[in-house]
Amino acid sequence: MPAITRRKFVGKSATDVALAGLLSAAARELHADPIGIPVGSQTYPHRQRIKDGDFAGLCKDMAGLGVGSLELCSPGYGEFASLSDGKQTRKVLEDHGLKCPSAHFEMNELRTRQQEMIAWAKDIGMTQMGTASLGGQVQNGITSMDAVKRAADEYNKIGAVAAKAGLQQILHDEGFELSKVDDRLTYEVLLELLDPKLVKMQFQISAMRIVGDPVMYFTKYPGRFTSMHLQGVDLNAPLPAASGGQGAPGGRAGRAGGRAGLAVGKDSLDWAKIFRAAKTGGLKNYFVEQNWDLTVQSVAYLKTLTV
Repeated sequence: MPAITRRKFVGKSATDVALAGLLSAAARELHADPIGIPVGSQTYPHRQRIKDGDFAGLCKDMAGLGVGSLELCSPGYGEFASLSDGKQTRKVLEDHGLKCPSAHFEMNELRTRQQEMIAWAKDIGMTQMGTASLGGQVQNGITSMDAVKRAADEYNKIGAVAAKAGLQQILHDEGFELSKVDDRLTYEVLLELLDPKLVKMQFQISAMRIVGDPVMYFTKYPGRFTSMHLQGVDLNAPLPAASGGQGAPGGRAGRAGGRAGLAVGKDSLDWAKIFRAAKTGGLKNYFVEQNWDLTVQSVAYLKTLTV
């Protein structure tokens, strides 16, 4: 075996250390982003800071946590009116190394100002446009099949217009979607009536005790679920009565998962299993949707998650 000089040994050691460092950094990066998707945060729980003119500060703090993407709400949400200049909003995001793949829009905006909202979304660099709920008529937790069909038909048409602009329409599950129709869950009927190419789904984890197991949905409907909102869920907590009204992101119906104020990872869910199934569901992004303290805890947990 040829002799190795001290200089060669030192050089080789330095190379090995550097390579090990790169591999370690790559491993940390992979470990920090479950299934290779940056940790995201929905901004609705932090809307007061945006209303107070501190969007840049919020972006800085989110980036400091290791969040890589934000989901906004449209200027139609009063607290977000200051973000009506899409290009300026994008600059603030990019200044802090953040992306914004999607936002929630009020149904009225999509009905009456869709082209304007599309332009705003594209200025920011979004690929998806969503809404918290289709907001159909519900009474005592019950709706009619006519109402469900009308809502689905309208949203398919909205999705078709978005598709022509190169954007994907998505649907959250709150309020109307959690109601019953002909002894079935409205959400399940909507999955049958909505065009799978024109409308993808955004699963609200905190509603799973009403709509059902996310793993089941992700595997039963491959390619349908491109987005997800994360909250901690205690499966053993008493189930509160569901609200039938239209909700904003994280609204009353969206908290139907049990005890409120539970961080992701400090609950009873198998998050690794959920994320593995989400690959089948076609997940493209996900967003923690909690107050600041819980967001800090949830993001820290997600960065330790192995999938």
